[in-house]
Amino acid sequence: MKLTADRITDAGMAVFAEAGYHGLSMRRVAERLDVHAGSLYYHVPNKAALLQLMADRVARQAYDAGTEALADLAADSDWQARVTAQAVALRRSIRRHPGGAIMFADSPKTLSHGALSVLERLLDTLAEAGVPAKQCGTAADTLLSHVTGYVLQEQSEPPVVPPGPEAAADLHRRFPRTMAAAAHDQDQQFAHSLELICAGIATLLPRSGAPGEGR
Repeated sequence: MKLTADRITDAGMAVFAEAGYHGLSMRRVAERLDVHAGSLYYHVPNKAALLQLMADRVARQAYDAGTEALADLAADSDWQARVTAQAVALRRSIRRHPGGAIMFADSPKTLSHGALSVLERLLDTLAEAGVPAKQCGTAADTLLSHVTGYVLQEQSEPPVVPPGPEAAADLHRRFPRTMAAAAHDQDQQFAHSLELICAGIATLLPRSGAPGEGR
């Protein structure tokens, strides 16, 4: 099969999923494709360029997922519903890829068109809701940082399990609120977190535009 940048990106994603950032190398990608490492450089000049291609792919998939989520909304959906749809789609999309949160977080720095499209659409949604221009960027950055940070925690190592029922009971006794919060369903907790962020953004709207009225 002909070697292309897309095939190299596919192999890079697979190696990244198995070995993480530090285990990703052009040599390992070449081995996965059963080609000489030197042949990769005609299409992808180095590891940094490969990471950019991988990050852009994740971002483009996230944008497409957001497009589908928005299309599923009712025509009269308010701005909170549109923001939530984009955030939920982003989370689901980047969770599909091991290390997806890291790759997406880095993609705007490389001027990835996929990542910039995600940001631009979110900024449009906030502007149409009535968020002042000087605060739109902060609001959008807060939302995207929250989503990527949330997924980063989800994709990290699982929490340490207390060694035995006595240790678990001690933790619940000493840190009751923290342990209760940790037991919440992750999807439900994420939905609540978006509600809180949207409630904060709603305070930026003009007084005549009550939360939920702007689109």
